[in-house]
Amino acid sequence: MLKGKTAVITGGTRGIGFAIAEKFLENGANVAIAGSRKETVDKALERLEGYKDRVMGIWPDLVSPDEVKAAFDSVKDRFGSLDILINNAGISSRTSIYDYTIEEFEKIIDLNFKAVFVCSQAAARIMKKEGGGVIINTSSMVGKFGQPSGCGYPATKFAVNGMTQSLARELAKDNIRVNAVAPGVTRTDMVASLPKEMVDRISQNIPLGRPGEPVDVANAYLYLASDMASYVTGTILSVDGAAMN
Repeated sequence: MLKGKTAVITGGTRGIGFAIAEKFLENGANVAIAGSRKETVDKALERLEGYKDRVMGIWPDLVSPDEVKAAFDSVKDRFGSLDILINNAGISSRTSIYDYTIEEFEKIIDLNFKAVFVCSQAAARIMKKEGGGVIINTSSMVGKFGQPSGCGYPATKFAVNGMTQSLARELAKDNIRVNAVAPGVTRTDMVASLPKEMVDRISQNIPLGRPGEPVDVANAYLYLASDMASYVTGTILSVDGAAMN
């Protein structure tokens, strides 16, 4: 579905991001995995040894326009294009408003929102020259409903939704589609480490009766990145089993 396309995936070293990388590689794409450190990127690349001719790693500071531009240019130099950007990097928080520090709040805003702007701008500049492309942002179910603590995280996801819909309108004239995926509870490393009784309790609030698997979410990104979604832009696609928290 993505043969000949090149994708950059931020937060691609584990969890949903790594599942997206695997899914894209299986479907013929070239993939650049962006991580926070060279060490974590190298470990992810080792797990993708079978695709070594079509995968590379980058580790720019995602809120630095200069570092992001240099990294994205290196991807284009390696594979000849940059067709798909997945803005997946992010961090969560459950800190109470009474205990939130401005430093923690700013850290969440930087990675979850500012980085989406910086990376989207850099990718869009390349995609416009190439005649088009696809940007897909990672939102969250809490970007619709909020959550009872850690207000910085859902606030950034509400903001990501707004940026997604605004950029979809702005970049349509340049043949750049912009969408977002809003996962629900997904069995990443963090969820997999929870006690079974806790996972069972969480699952009771999900009509489909189970947490999502990373591949469930990766399939949504594959669809939105492919030509099957050629008339889909400005959409926030929920992949949450109809859950509400």
